[in-house]
Amino acid sequence: MATVLLALAVVSTGLYAGIMLIFLTGIMPAMARLTDSQFVTAMRRVNEEVPRGLFLAVFLAVVAFPAAALAVPVDGRSDTDRWLLLGGLVCVVLNHLVTVAGNIPLNNALAASETSPEIHPDSVVRAAFERRWNRLHAVRTVLAVGGFALIVSASLS
Repeated sequence: MATVLLALAVVSTGLYAGIMLIFLTGIMPAMARLTDSQFVTAMRRVNEEVPRGLFLAVFLAVVAFPAAALAVPVDGRSDTDRWLLLGGLVCVVLNHLVTVAGNIPLNNALAASETSPEIHPDSVVRAAFERRWNRLHAVRTVLAVGGFALIVSASLS
């Protein structure tokens, strides 16, 4: 059981780190080239679609599987492996805290600006969102990739 949980921890954190990295290195640079109106509309649609189904399952799995793998006693697991697994878990939990405390409120504000009685030009909406969201996303990407690397390292011995 411990081996299966650790394998699921590796797979889920790898998938999640990949999503974060693709957004950081591909999607957001491409979005930066859009006009203000295109950017604001596209980000609103992305933020409506992403937190559903499979993404939500992976989002939860990156905490659940490493925590479960750490909780299951394993004969022969070294202290180093435990610390690597715990470090990976800490990274993904911190990633989620950045997401919940930083990125999601920005996503919500972006969505609310679409129906707000106060009409702001897309340039103002974008300026309030893009730079802060990208900085927070860079932090959570580093945490996700670091968490994945630590969990993979824990699984190798």
